[in-house]
Amino acid sequence: MANIHEISAGHLTLDKVWEILRGNYKLKLGDDSRKRIVRCREYLDNKIATSETPIYGVTTGFGSLYNISIGEDQLSQLQINLMMSHACGIGNRVPNEIVKLMILLKIQSLSYGYSACKLDTVERLIDFFNNDIYPVVYMQGSVGASGDLVPLAHLCLPLVGLGEVEYQGKLMSGAELMQMMGWEPIKLASKEGLALLNGTQNMGAFCCWSIIQATKLSNWADYIASMSLDAYDGRIEPFYHAVHAVRPHQGQLDTAEHILHILEGSELIRQAKKHVQDPYSFRCIPQVHGAVKDTVRYVQQVTDVEINATTDNPTVVPDEDLIISAGNFHGEPIALPMDFLAIAMSELANISERRTYKLVSGTRGLPSFLVANPGVNSGFMIPQYTAASIVSQSKTLCMPSSADSIPTSQGQEDHVSMGANAGTKLYNVILNTERVLAIELFNAAQALEFRRPLKSSPIVEKLFEDYRKVVPFIDKDTVMYPYIAKSVEFLRTEKLP
Repeated sequence: MANIHEISAGHLTLDKVWEILRGNYKLKLGDDSRKRIVRCREYLDNKIATSETPIYGVTTGFGSLYNISIGEDQLSQLQINLMMSHACGIGNRVPNEIVKLMILLKIQSLSYGYSACKLDTVERLIDFFNNDIYPVVYMQGSVGASGDLVPLAHLCLPLVGLGEVEYQGKLMSGAELMQMMGWEPIKLASKEGLALLNGTQNMGAFCCWSIIQATKLSNWADYIASMSLDAYDGRIEPFYHAVHAVRPHQGQLDTAEHILHILEGSELIRQAKKHVQDPYSFRCIPQVHGAVKDTVRYVQQVTDVEINATTDNPTVVPDEDLIISAGNFHGEPIALPMDFLAIAMSELANISERRTYKLVSGTRGLPSFLVANPGVNSGFMIPQYTAASIVSQSKTLCMPSSADSIPTSQGQEDHVSMGANAGTKLYNVILNTERVLAIELFNAAQALEFRRPLKSSPIVEKLFEDYRKVVPFIDKDTVMYPYIAKSVEFLRTEKLP
C-alpha cells in the first residue's frame, strides 16, 4: 500500500518534502484544503460578477498590458493565451526529480486558498504527481520576477492538453497524454493561468533539492576530510573543543566535534608527529566546513518559509474581501540565499581539492602521486587536475545572479531577481562539489593504504572497506575515469557512516 501525504495548511518541512519524494508518496487534498480552494474560487467568481473594478490579470491584460480591459467572454481564452505565449523555455531539460518537486510545491501553494484556482485544476496536478507524469520544463528562460513564468508555463501546459510530458520513460504531447489517461483537458477559468504561472516554485524546487544535497555533501565532506587527515599524518589538536570554545560559531563547533568523533580510536592520529602544524586545508577544516554548515542552515530557514507560502499574484483574500495586486512572486528572498549557498558549496570543493593536492605532493612519507613506482607510472597525478578544473568552473559560477537585473515587460517589471539563474547555477555547483569530494575520497583511500599496518579509526576503516568494494587500490597506471565515476556514485547511493 502506497504512503499517502495529505495536502493541508499545516507546515511542510524540507525533511517531509524529501520523504515524500524518496518514499514515492501519493498526494491527496485534505478536506480543509478543498474548502479553502472552493471558497476562494467562489469568492472571485462573485467578485467578477458584481464589481466593475478592474482586477489585474483577471479582467485585464498582463504586465505592461495591465490597462487593457478584457471582456467577460474572453476571460478563459486570456488564461490559455497566457499559458501558450509564456512557454518560451530553452536549453537542457530540468531533471525529473526537480520537476516533481515543482509540482508538489505548486499544489501546496494553491492549496492555501489565496489563488482562486478551481478544485479540478489542483486535483489534476495531483494526478500528475501521483502518476509520475513529468512535464518537459527547460532550464533557461526565467528572470525570477513575476515568479517563474516560463518554466511554470511549460509545467502547466499539459493540464490543458498542450506542451510535452515524459510518462513511463516516453516523451509525448499533452494531447497524447490526455488520450492515454482518458482525461479531458482542464478548462481554465479566469485568473487560473496567472495562478499557475506566477509563483516561485521553479526557484523553490531547485533550492529544496540543493539544500538537501548540500546537507548530505557537507556531512560527507567531514568523513572524507577525516580520512585525508589520517592518510596525511595530520594532527588532531586543531579539533579540540578548547580551540573552538573561544570562537563559538555553531558550524565550527559542530564540525570539530564531528571530526573528533570520526577519528576516535585511530592509531594513525595518535602516533608521534614530526611536524608542528598542518597546512590550512587540514588545520582549518572546522572553520571552513563549519561556515558551510552555517550557510546551509540559513538557506534552509529561508527555504522553509518559501515553500509554505502563497507566491502568485494577485493575492485573493476572501476573509478580508481583498484582491490585491502586489509582489509575492518576486524571487529575491530566495535568489540571494541561493547565491550564498553556491559560494559556500564552491568553497567546500575548493578546500577539498587542496587536500587532494597535498596527498599527491610526495610529502609526509607518501609517494609522489600515490603510486609505488612513480615515473613509469603517473598514478594519481591527473585526478587532481580534474578536481582543479571543476573547482575553477564552480568559482566562475559564483558570480551572484541576484546582483543583476534586466527590465522586462516594457519596463513594468523594472527590477527582477534572476533567481532562476541562481537556482540553475547552484544546481551545477552542487554537482561539481559532489565530483570534487569523490576525487578526494579516491585519493584519500589510496593514500591510507601506504600507512599500513597502522589503522585509522573504526569509522574511517568501515568507510574505507565499503569504498573498496567498488573502487580498488591502484598499483599501476590504468584507465581512471571509471573509478572516478564509481566514486561519485558511491557518494550518491551509499549511506553515510
